[in-house]
Amino acid sequence: MEPDAHIAQFLDYLTVERGTSSYTLRNYQHALAEFSTWYHEAFKVAPCWVDLVRNDFRAYLRSLGRRKLGQSSIQLRFSALRSFYKFLIQRGYLSSSPIKNLFLPKLSKRLPKFLTPSQMLELLRAPLNRWKNKQQKSKRKIEVLPYLRDTAILETIYSCGLRISELCGLLIENIQWNEQLIRVLGKGQKERQIPIGAPALEAIRLYLRTSERITTSGAVFCQHRKNTVEPHETGAKVMYPRLIQLRLKTYLAQAELDPKVSPHKLRHSYATHLLDAGADLRSVQELLGHAHLVTTQIYTHISTDRLKRAYAKSHPRA
Repeated sequence: MEPDAHIAQFLDYLTVERGTSSYTLRNYQHALAEFSTWYHEAFKVAPCWVDLVRNDFRAYLRSLGRRKLGQSSIQLRFSALRSFYKFLIQRGYLSSSPIKNLFLPKLSKRLPKFLTPSQMLELLRAPLNRWKNKQQKSKRKIEVLPYLRDTAILETIYSCGLRISELCGLLIENIQWNEQLIRVLGKGQKERQIPIGAPALEAIRLYLRTSERITTSGAVFCQHRKNTVEPHETGAKVMYPRLIQLRLKTYLAQAELDPKVSPHKLRHSYATHLLDAGADLRSVQELLGHAHLVTTQIYTHISTDRLKRAYAKSHPRA
């Protein structure tokens, strides 16, 4: 079998059988293509995946180190390679992986960064504040619809702790308005129900009502042409992760907050604020859609550190 055929089979397997997200799929495809390019440049031939040995991957690891890539970037590349070789073994092309027991630099355990509740409030207000500022400075009417949408997006991420891919995939028919619940399709096509707060529901309702979409199904969050309303639009383009990231940067500047805050940091904020308010770890794990409790436990370190600082500052015998 041709080497590229192995990759094509692997990507099909991830898509059809594993339900892997398009984001992960793209990262894996890029990692495999990058290794292929490196190997071809180093040895003047295309890699034959089933004939590679551990020393090939050691050489690749050294080349990544010379490029001064971060530990997380190296780990991501080898995560894709490990998954690929696991697939090749499952399909009977190999009996063992050439990267098994290959030593990689350890990831430093960095605590997730998050916004405080007051910072979150400023961010949630930022879209409509920006619209008001633009309206005051403009001689023409600035359409409010994109700003209502962005308010609803920020409210929903913070209210539900969604991953950005889950947000983009949220459907109108998956909102249970009376029960204040939403159904979300998470990693590995796993579905979960999450409570959604009244402010987020109201923001979504106002956005949908203003957009005048007659459909009761399809994606909640859509793109809109600049400064125009698209009434009764059923075929609108869905918001995609990069566009949401760019919109977020605009509102971080509006609220005078750290421009490096990503949509995922809002998810971190959600988890941290829940734990700070007394939510138990198992519940937070289910809300976030984490497969393993250890993934959720990193947030307890944040809360514990804050308790220690408060104790050191306040207790007379600290």
